[in-house]
Amino acid sequence: MKKNAAILALTFIAVGLVPTGNGFVQGAQEGYYVQSDNLVAKEEPGPHNGKGMSTGYVFFDKTPGLKFSFRKRVLHTGASIGYHEQREDEVYYVIGGQGKMTINGRTFEAKPGDAFLTRTGSSHGLEQTGSGDLTIIIAFEK
Repeated sequence: MKKNAAILALTFIAVGLVPTGNGFVQGAQEGYYVQSDNLVAKEEPGPHNGKGMSTGYVFFDKTPGLKFSFRKRVLHTGASIGYHEQREDEVYYVIGGQGKMTINGRTFEAKPGDAFLTRTGSSHGLEQTGSGDLTIIIAFEK
């Protein structure tokens, strides 16, 4: 893994990208950041006291002035995001696997192509239910 990261870093430097603690950036004047899964992946328990293990990917979290959060979460077999009250509007978008989303006590199938908007004050949780990982994209205002 370290060898691959070093090769990736050298490749980005060779094409003019500068590695930083936030990922790879083409300078502040250029106006963009590039990050990859392998740079931000973190194995951790299901969020909000969820079951099982998951892999979290928080992109651009240290980018100055960014007013929203963009994340990917992989819920491994048997994992979940615990049922919790929402403090800000949040979008979940399913890109792979099967699960069930419970919002305000009502349960919905969660499959690739499904999007869920949970509004401030609602409560929700998500559980992986299929034979493989459940992969979602999450976006919310910071």
